[in-house]
Amino acid sequence: MSGMGRMCGGSTTTQPATADVQAIADQVKPQLEAKENKNYTMFKAVEFKSQIVAGTNYFIKVQVADDDFIHIRVYKSLPHENKPLALHDYQTNKAKHDELSYF
Repeated sequence: MSGMGRMCGGSTTTQPATADVQAIADQVKPQLEAKENKNYTMFKAVEFKSQIVAGTNYFIKVQVADDDFIHIRVYKSLPHENKPLALHDYQTNKAKHDELSYF
């Protein structure tokens, strides 16, 4: 028995962020800034995981300062739904070595 509960679809292993992932992070940055009441001068996607659901969940580690990282969960709906990307959840005060996990 492994203590790991498998989630719907399962998620991929953590991978280095791509230009597409940076674009996703950039699109939800204003949503995060509104929630945190902050403006991030740095917002660099470092690594990510994706999970296929009815659409795709992206878990993205974003660097916002030299030693400050945020984990964001972004939901991308199916193309035919034609909905904007949504910031579903986030975790602040993360370190560079903190593992991206489902949240």
